[in-house]
Amino acid sequence: MRGDPEQLARTLGYELREHGLLVRALTHRSTSSENNERLEFLGDALLGFVIAEALWKRFPDADEGRLSRLRASLVKRESLATLAHGLDLGAYLRLGAGELRSGGHARESILADALEAILAAVYLDAGFAAAQEVIRSVFAAPLDRVQAAGTSKDPKTRLQEQLQALKRPLPEYQVLQVTASDHTQRFKVCCTLTDGAEAAQGEGTSRRRAEQQAAEQMLDLLAAGTDESRSG
Repeated sequence: MRGDPEQLARTLGYELREHGLLVRALTHRSTSSENNERLEFLGDALLGFVIAEALWKRFPDADEGRLSRLRASLVKRESLATLAHGLDLGAYLRLGAGELRSGGHARESILADALEAILAAVYLDAGFAAAQEVIRSVFAAPLDRVQAAGTSKDPKTRLQEQLQALKRPLPEYQVLQVTASDHTQRFKVCCTLTDGAEAAQGEGTSRRRAEQQAAEQMLDLLAAGTDESRSG
């Protein structure tokens, strides 16, 4: 371990009261039985929840499928390793001789696991609010990029562009149902493709939101059909 763990803590914006927790979070199993594997397990669950909550707030109209895809893109190994590289995490790792010789300090899996372990260490040291704050700080830029990408083109626009690229006619949207309760209307809309059997439904508190959700569902349907054709 070349770097001072306290410097890493300052980079993260939180200095742990229990120094041993941070050291353990940086300790790979090739070094000791007192390693970061259990912390990594906890950090994985913690990170998944905090990112899920952040996405839920940022994308109020996104359905479960889209939210799941966005979360997966943010917490996948490659994304975590990129963030770990940005923190120069490899300089702080405690690795066994074999891992040192083979360049373990730069290996994606080791970096990603260590980052999750550090987040768990913050949680155990100071509780959920502190860990959430660190996660929000570390993931601020990736979350902003995801939001910018998600808001630059809405689902209806993306669906229209995809159909045009496939030389297929534009979709048709039909209101199936409008219900009202407590002064709030709710729309159910169907999106259909006139040259095929594809149809998808969406719901929302306005016709526009219902159409956007239906378009998102249609994009998922087209993607699933593409996957099936490739596998076949």
